[in-house]
Amino acid sequence: MPVTFKPVRVTDIDRTVAMMQDFYAIDNYPIDPFVSKSLLKEFIENEELGRSWLILNNDEVVGYVILTFIFSFEYKGRIAFLDELYIAPAGRGKSIGKQTVDFIHEQALDLAINVIYLEVEGHNTIAQKLYLSKDFTIHNRKLMKLTVKK
Repeated sequence: MPVTFKPVRVTDIDRTVAMMQDFYAIDNYPIDPFVSKSLLKEFIENEELGRSWLILNNDEVVGYVILTFIFSFEYKGRIAFLDELYIAPAGRGKSIGKQTVDFIHEQALDLAINVIYLEVEGHNTIAQKLYLSKDFTIHNRKLMKLTVKK
């Protein structure tokens, strides 16, 4: 049975945030489940922010993927950030990641997205190989951030 994708709904928030916790734990990133649930609810309710899907294999949830939207003058319109792609250990090594990236590419075409950016950890060579095999390229610019303090 092929991999399928189901939009994340409000009723899926607890399940999705539990997977987020597993994902963030890989690199010891901090996560506040209460805040993440609130943010995911806001994200789901405002389609201008992006889209999110549960990844299913044989009708069993094995991960999730989140695509956020940005507007860019340089790239002449809407671009996206592949913000999160997580596949649980039981789903790895089954081409689910490849199928998910193909799905995101199809969605980008349907959503009139011109470019998709993503971040990948330097140690995550499996993910790097996946993205390179799907025509992502290494961007020659440095990604920088500013944490805006309130």
